[in-house]
Amino acid sequence: MISSRMKNLHPYVPGEQPKDRTYIKLNANENPYAPSSKVQEALIDFINKNPMKLALYPDPDSLELHAAIADMLNRTGGVLCNAVTEGENVRPSEKDLIPFTVTPDMIYSGNGSDEVLSFVFYAFFDSGKRLVLPEFTYSFYPVYAGFYNIETDVVPMKKDWSLDTEELLSRAGKNGSGLIFANPNAPSGISLSREEVRAMLKKASPDQIFVVDEAYCDFGGESCIPLLAEFKNLLIVRTFSKSLCGAGMRLGYIVASPEIVNFITTVKNSLNHFPIDALAQVAGNTACRNPAYYCECARKVVEQRESFQSFLAEKGWEFVPSKTNFVLARHPSVSGEEVYRRIKHEGILVRHFSTKGIEDYVRITIGTKEQMDALKAAIEKICCSGEKVQPFSGTAQP
Repeated sequence: MISSRMKNLHPYVPGEQPKDRTYIKLNANENPYAPSSKVQEALIDFINKNPMKLALYPDPDSLELHAAIADMLNRTGGVLCNAVTEGENVRPSEKDLIPFTVTPDMIYSGNGSDEVLSFVFYAFFDSGKRLVLPEFTYSFYPVYAGFYNIETDVVPMKKDWSLDTEELLSRAGKNGSGLIFANPNAPSGISLSREEVRAMLKKASPDQIFVVDEAYCDFGGESCIPLLAEFKNLLIVRTFSKSLCGAGMRLGYIVASPEIVNFITTVKNSLNHFPIDALAQVAGNTACRNPAYYCECARKVVEQRESFQSFLAEKGWEFVPSKTNFVLARHPSVSGEEVYRRIKHEGILVRHFSTKGIEDYVRITIGTKEQMDALKAAIEKICCSGEKVQPFSGTAQP
């Protein structure tokens, strides 16, 4: 009954979404803060004043949203935690200045960055060429490769968990394929500098797409948006799900040359002419027009990340220094699966991967100070005291 393509699918496995208990949820790299009150007010106002618009198709090209995204990038430099805020006014830090004006025709938005990535795979990665991927990266990349019948060529990480950029470029050149990686990387949290990415682009073929996924850049990475002035084959993927407190809105976007944006738009219009609903467009537009709030949220996440990494170091844990809103860590004498289980028994969810090479680690999303204090207390209890673990029962209060 089903097609041969269906038989070969290997779906993405999302972070655990509990339904029967209230957990402190630090397993899906969601933002611990709600969207700005201005977003909430804009949504309520839109529904109250424009109920008929919910019965009509939304703007298929999201023109107002694209203008707002471009404006936000110009005002912040693409790294929220570094942007300078003075009340509601925002300006880029010196190191994040973009040497040109990002314009709306350089933006394409879709129903979450996962949909955007799907269109990128369809438009630029050929099933006849092996796609080069880092060994540990966003696990949807190999899923999409399988979906589009694209073979992959996996490059091992360096011992310090950084990307082997020379080997990635070498194999991409041999395969005649494009290249995609997350920067900062997931699940390691390590970030290449802009100059390191520039060096890669100079060596890469200008005829092949070069995709940098900046989902976590706002928490301390260096955005590659300034490099668009030099490299026409560069495509940058970004999302509202992390730093813009919008995982429930399902909004993602690319920043690239207008030519590349047109290619992706062609793919979109061949599948779904109306990908972003009216409410999501209102929410995204309002969030982008009021970036100061999100700059502060990103800084609070960074502050808690640094505090948590110091705590792990004090307790003898091993971790990969992170530039994201999560930390990949392991206990020296307790397996990753056991750490996950014990922490869950304390009413807190973290992410454990069974993938060989990272099976001893857990990925811990950074939450609010209160959530991280609760996690620290749980770690003290279950991994430092030697106390026998008892099954979790009852309700954990976030």
